[in-house]
Amino acid sequence: MSGQYEAGSIVEGKVTGIKPFGAFVALDEKKQGLVHISHIAHGYVKDINEELSVGDQVKVKILSVDEESGKISLSIKETQPKPERPERQGGGGGGGGPRRQNNQQQSQPQGFNTLEDKLKDWLKQSNEIQADLNKRIKK
Repeated sequence: MSGQYEAGSIVEGKVTGIKPFGAFVALDEKKQGLVHISHIAHGYVKDINEELSVGDQVKVKILSVDEESGKISLSIKETQPKPERPERQGGGGGGGGPRRQNNQQQSQPQGFNTLEDKLKDWLKQSNEIQADLNKRIKK
């Protein structure tokens, strides 16, 4: 049985259970493996239930097989083509918006902003735009 499933192989399986950390996939009547939540899809997966359901037929890649315990690690995302998206470099947001916003984005340090910080920035921008509009109306 140990030679039947090898790391790197791509096989079909059936989702037999879903937990917050991953999905169990039956490879045959006796063997099953785990697809960790980080290997469900290329993007961020908040809730596995939005991606998979018990009974789904899935194509999985075998990442590793622990001979002693019999545990099999699986990946769904490695059977799918990686989405082609250029990495986000500071600024370029696809046009349409004022240049002033792009310049502000470039000058801000890269990293995680809380929603509270974002909201403050949005309110400030909104107030600036409103003030500009009011000035134009008065002219």
